[in-house]
Amino acid sequence: MPGPPLRSAPSRAGFSLVELLVVIAIIGVLVGLLLPAVQSVREAARRSQCASHQRQLGLALHTHADARRRFPAGYVADTASPTRDPDSFDALPGTAWGLAISAFLEEAGLASRYDATSGVAAPANRQVVAERLAVFLCPTATGPRDPLPVSDAAGAPHPSGARLGRTDYVANAGHEDPWDAAPTASWDGVANGPLYRNSRTRPADVRDGLSKTVFIGEHSQALSQKTWAGVVPGAWCQPTEKSRLAGTLPEHAAALVLSHSGPAANEAGGIHVPNDPAGHCDQMFSEHPSGANVVFGDGSVRLIEAAIDRAAWAAFCSIAGD
Repeated sequence: MPGPPLRSAPSRAGFSLVELLVVIAIIGVLVGLLLPAVQSVREAARRSQCASHQRQLGLALHTHADARRRFPAGYVADTASPTRDPDSFDALPGTAWGLAISAFLEEAGLASRYDATSGVAAPANRQVVAERLAVFLCPTATGPRDPLPVSDAAGAPHPSGARLGRTDYVANAGHEDPWDAAPTASWDGVANGPLYRNSRTRPADVRDGLSKTVFIGEHSQALSQKTWAGVVPGAWCQPTEKSRLAGTLPEHAAALVLSHSGPAANEAGGIHVPNDPAGHCDQMFSEHPSGANVVFGDGSVRLIEAAIDRAAWAAFCSIAGD
């Protein structure tokens, strides 16, 4: 007797090509919507880390002031030396504010190996001044990280052969840029910021108040060369990417460690707010999309938006109400 008829297994309907394309398109749209949010979160984290680095720098400035009764000089130079550079009056030792506070940044070993008498360009100091220190670097910045080969005005290697550790942070010299003016032995009375060549600023000298005066701010290596270590007499600060800001030109070596805000006598009164597209190698410049982190004299770190009022920014960059 024949059994019951065999039943074929039910067929399973798969995705059609159209349905698959629709799913892929939906996933693409969702990824496109999510990606900016992810990038925004990542940038916020990088900006926060940058601010953390700057807080450490601000704390080190104050520890230096507690120990030495004054803040470090923007950089130190024996401008009376017969071997000074005739175009800038820069001379040995060239020690910059970053190297001066390194002992207060858990880098006491590095600081102890530095021979301040020989200066930044001395062969004996080559290894020390070329160190890459994370606290001096902004994680958002895209500029080079290898030791900076010091150059002359034309961009050729400097005779010293010095290579200096890079930084994305510069010290505020005030309104003027005395490194672009006729050379003079002293910048006292010219520079009205807290940190400049041979400055000896005490907390009490900051008459505007420490909480209202900018000491340190960002300057990305993507715009121009910067170093935490110091200044080599006769060296120049070169633009890293000339196409970023039209008309960006090399500056004297002081711009390797310092910036100014304007109004400056030799710049027709212009004021360089952070990220100003009309600025130069010696202004503050950040790759954060909303502005630049800066350290005020009280050690606080604030984000200064590029849209800040220019007169207000200039006032923040002076120690005495200018």
